[in-house]
Amino acid sequence: MKNLNIAKIMGIGLLSALLASGCSTNSANTATAASNTASDTEASAQSSGAAQAAAVKLASVDAAKQAGFDSDDALTTWSEDSSTMIKLSTTGAAVSGSGAAVEGPVITITKAGTYVVSGGSYSGQIVIDAPKDAVVHLVLNGAQIKNADGPAIHVKEADKAIITLQAGTDNTVSDGAVYADTSVDAPSAAIFSKGDLTINGTGKLSVQGNANDGITSKDDLKIASGTIAVKAADDGLVGRDLIAVKEGTITVNAGGDGMKTTNDTDADKGYVAITGGTFDIISANDGIQAASSILISGGTFDITTGGGSEASTKTHQEEPPRGFSGGQPQDQTQGQPQSPQGQPQDQTQSQTQDQTQNQAGEQTQAQDQAQTEAAESESTSTKGLKAAADIAITGGEFQVDAADDAIHSNANAAIMGGQYSIASGDDGIHADTALSISAGTVNITKSYEGMESADIAISGGKIHVTASDDGVNVGGSSDDTSAGGGKGMDAPTDGTLTISGGYTYVDASGDGLDSNGSIVMNGGTVIVNGPENGGNGSLDYNGTFKQSGGLLVAAGSSGMAQAPSESSSQRALLMTFPNTLEAGTLVTLTDSLGKAVVTFAPTKTFSSVVISSPDLKAGAEYTLSTGGKAAGTVTDGLYAGSTTSGSSKVVTFTLGDKVTYLNESGVTTAPSNGGFGGGGRGPGRGRGDQSGDQSSGQSTSTGVTG
Repeated sequence: MKNLNIAKIMGIGLLSALLASGCSTNSANTATAASNTASDTEASAQSSGAAQAAAVKLASVDAAKQAGFDSDDALTTWSEDSSTMIKLSTTGAAVSGSGAAVEGPVITITKAGTYVVSGGSYSGQIVIDAPKDAVVHLVLNGAQIKNADGPAIHVKEADKAIITLQAGTDNTVSDGAVYADTSVDAPSAAIFSKGDLTINGTGKLSVQGNANDGITSKDDLKIASGTIAVKAADDGLVGRDLIAVKEGTITVNAGGDGMKTTNDTDADKGYVAITGGTFDIISANDGIQAASSILISGGTFDITTGGGSEASTKTHQEEPPRGFSGGQPQDQTQGQPQSPQGQPQDQTQSQTQDQTQNQAGEQTQAQDQAQTEAAESESTSTKGLKAAADIAITGGEFQVDAADDAIHSNANAAIMGGQYSIASGDDGIHADTALSISAGTVNITKSYEGMESADIAISGGKIHVTASDDGVNVGGSSDDTSAGGGKGMDAPTDGTLTISGGYTYVDASGDGLDSNGSIVMNGGTVIVNGPENGGNGSLDYNGTFKQSGGLLVAAGSSGMAQAPSESSSQRALLMTFPNTLEAGTLVTLTDSLGKAVVTFAPTKTFSSVVISSPDLKAGAEYTLSTGGKAAGTVTDGLYAGSTTSGSSKVVTFTLGDKVTYLNESGVTTAPSNGGFGGGGRGPGRGRGDQSGDQSSGQSTSTGVTG
């Protein structure tokens, strides 16, 4: 693995800050959480520790400070009297002033100072070979430079080279497809610098990297301003120690990575730090890649990698419901050991047998997945934003269409602001260790899995996820085999999905909210349109789902249906319908006065629905109805201030003090077909949460009319 000491230190504190700041904006949720039992509070704090720790640190990271622009980087002014003038032509070059000399096709600059280059169609090279402490200011004032067998601009030695794009000018540089120097340390880009390189000014620069890269610095590469278009056979922009962008318009078309840093040995280097600018990147491989962390506080990004999400070959493989064999349901009684009276033995024993079968099946699935991922590890990485360490984004507008993950961190990722439109062939947003979202608008229009990490915390923001597999998935540590990890997101973990605020909408063909550890929810709004197949559930957790606040509405299939845990302090209900209902069918829950508590129209066929709201009161009478029409403000199928007409009553019941399980006949027990999702769980709830009276509510009447 890469040397990520700094990144790890950052990660320990980064996600905590985000959650802390996010929770402070939800005073109502905080007040609700304060009234919870001590056990609930302690469980929540323990479960979200990893995400909180990373959030705190990343929230304090300053992209501008990391970028490190100084006064030299802002140097754009010059005068003819104090500068060396270099005039290019098709027949050669003329130098007026000191510090530069022409020898054949090569112009060599040997000392600090300002050099102004103008003229076109020059077949040759500008070489900067100055003292190690020299700052060389190179002004491109309408220059066209082409070198057939090497870089057009080659900085062999200098403390820093500053290239200014003169206002109102067009400048072009290009190299040859084959370099004369093919040694190990040979230059590899049309503009190549062994020292720090800064580009500024308001003019235009077009770079053609025919051999390998477009622009490369073996130290820091900084872009302060300018309009820069790069087309490269391999990578577009490369900075070994740092790529920093402050302003400018950057267009990259790369046969390799769009922008990248390469120093993976120094813990405090290898960063990408962006505070502004406009980026249009099309790359065969990763769009923006950092050997360390990516820090972004602003900018507009349009990134397409690997041909986009449509080029992905990743598909969702549906699983049969747990407890199925060969795709056929097992009889719940037939074949079970019988007591002398002919009745099934203790249900716990049968559950243990089921669990053993399911675990064996999951081991086989994990083996198959490992083989698939071993093959994938040899393929090219085509991620949108990819960091070997952390990703911290506080602002910006992002349009990402990636064949692989759109945003990927091998450590922690924190979304603290910005607007995101994401289409991904794999994960929309992925972090190996922890993912935190505290602000911003995230719209994942296409993905295999929407958001994935070993620990996820949502404390703010507005999130929409569409996924062909799981919508929000808490699992193992790594899915980036190219970085030395291995996928493993289906293995049981201690990770937690913590939701304390924000708005989260999920449309998933696999599990909606999926945690191979636990789920904690004490605020926010969550709407789930879950799977239509019985092998997945709108909610899927291995440990517990403790809810003490917020609004949760989740609809989907019933084969793997789960409700929040019995240990939750907020009431919830799980309704299992006798038949599958059509997409768009209204589900309305009203209180004894006929006031709608929840009115929801799922976007897909469904046979179960989970509702948990702070407005639900134990011992109160409620009616659940389907169909009809609703009037009111609708957002993602959820109606606010609604009135419903023409609906058909399904059941009237008295709500229990924990989780109330319903069917068309009234209150019942937790469904036994919940199976062992996410690594194994008990029937209808988390495996580690067997407490509570499942039938505490009493049915008052039934009315199955629709």
